[in-house]
Amino acid sequence: MQLSSLLVVLPALPLVAAETVLGTYIFHRHGDRTTKSYSPVSLTPLGADQALASGLWYRHQYLSANASSRIPGMATDLPVLSQLSVTSPVDNVLQGSAQVFLMGLYPPAGSAASQTLADGSSVAMPLGGYQFIPVNAVSTAASSRGSEDDLWLQGGSGCGNAVASSNSYFHSSEYLAALKSTQTFYQSLLPVYNTTFPSATASFKNAYAIYDYIHVSEIHNASSTISSAGLLTNETLHQLQTRADQHEWGLAFNSSEQVRAISGSLLAAQIVQALNNTLAAPVGKTSAQKMTIQFGPYGTFMAFFGLAKAPAASPEFYGIVDYASSMVFELVTNASLDDSAAAVSPDKVSVRFRFANGTASNANPPRTFPLFGQTETTLPWSTFVSEMNKFAIGSNEAWCKACGPTGACAEIAQNGSSVSTAASTDGSSTGGISTPVAGVIGAVVTLAVILGLEGLIMAVAGLRLTKKGKKNDAVRKTSNSDNGSDA
Repeated sequence: MQLSSLLVVLPALPLVAAETVLGTYIFHRHGDRTTKSYSPVSLTPLGADQALASGLWYRHQYLSANASSRIPGMATDLPVLSQLSVTSPVDNVLQGSAQVFLMGLYPPAGSAASQTLADGSSVAMPLGGYQFIPVNAVSTAASSRGSEDDLWLQGGSGCGNAVASSNSYFHSSEYLAALKSTQTFYQSLLPVYNTTFPSATASFKNAYAIYDYIHVSEIHNASSTISSAGLLTNETLHQLQTRADQHEWGLAFNSSEQVRAISGSLLAAQIVQALNNTLAAPVGKTSAQKMTIQFGPYGTFMAFFGLAKAPAASPEFYGIVDYASSMVFELVTNASLDDSAAAVSPDKVSVRFRFANGTASNANPPRTFPLFGQTETTLPWSTFVSEMNKFAIGSNEAWCKACGPTGACAEIAQNGSSVSTAASTDGSSTGGISTPVAGVIGAVVTLAVILGLEGLIMAVAGLRLTKKGKKNDAVRKTSNSDNGSDA
């Protein structure tokens, strides 16, 4: 074909519209913190820096004027609060991480945040134009209440079946085998941590608490200040981490007992609902919610990963996620957005899952993975919703069916109250969770309720938290219960 003929043909070829990210849902872990072996647990300068860097990366990805995946209509420099939904448990580490993350997402506005008064004088916002973006705590978040310092009180979770499932891990053949096979290993490291974990508590039963104590020390203390640091070889540190991964996964997820991963089920419903709200709004509606951000504990990551079959895509999903890790669900379309006054048809929208293990950055950008045991990384909206709804819990009926007729569910059954579904198969909202059950959910998903998150191990071992400086008194036998705390 001659060049002149080719030029005639080219204009007739159909043009493929560029992909547009309509909105996102981000679930984020807190940054680096002090050890849970001593209270109060607090966000460190390193942890704040990690959260800030992550916020900056997401800004450059979705908000900056020249961002390749800029969300249409999303404010770039001065936030429009109706476009954002940011939640976190009432906890200083998670709340602090969320606030610093937002400083990266919307940095100080400088002169743009100044104001000229009627008398001609000028007033500037403090701290160079610091942007005040609220971080809300809601009772129905997937990790809604609790504190890094609180004990994990399983009996108060409100989901009896989830409590029983999580506790049953301590009677499983897997746990008992690991407890026996690692006894010598943990006892051999007593010189490293015997002032905090005496011989009676130095076992796989405390795999996470021991790992956390050493992990924090390795980050913040010079090696010479760690007792018997020579014992902590790379191989030993690796085994401490992988055993902690094994322990926490056992508490967070069981393929034959979905209720154990209750917080992952709640998160799934929230993701579908938030993305559906974005999808239902006209593209050009500047007041519409376009970005949802929730901060929570690693246990919720693990619960969701298990339910969504993420380990089938990579063994990376089996372990405890690093500080400041984040997973993001992108609502994308290749449809033309010429009519900004209309919403994009759901059949032209897909969802993509991305995950960054550790702080999101140019060196560690969130990577794309398939979910639900599939191979495709970008799923049609209807397929995504259908797969999520296989394990999502977003209604009174689903909650009470999973948790059993106790607490608020017993009250609802007695009063004959009706239940409603929170998300239909197409993601549309048709109701919600009632006040009594919402309160119960607020308890069950506190930073790791039935997932045995971090502090669980401490209570299992009979530990109690004390202020720093009282290291020799940090461990006390308290009870034989399997209560603990989350982190």
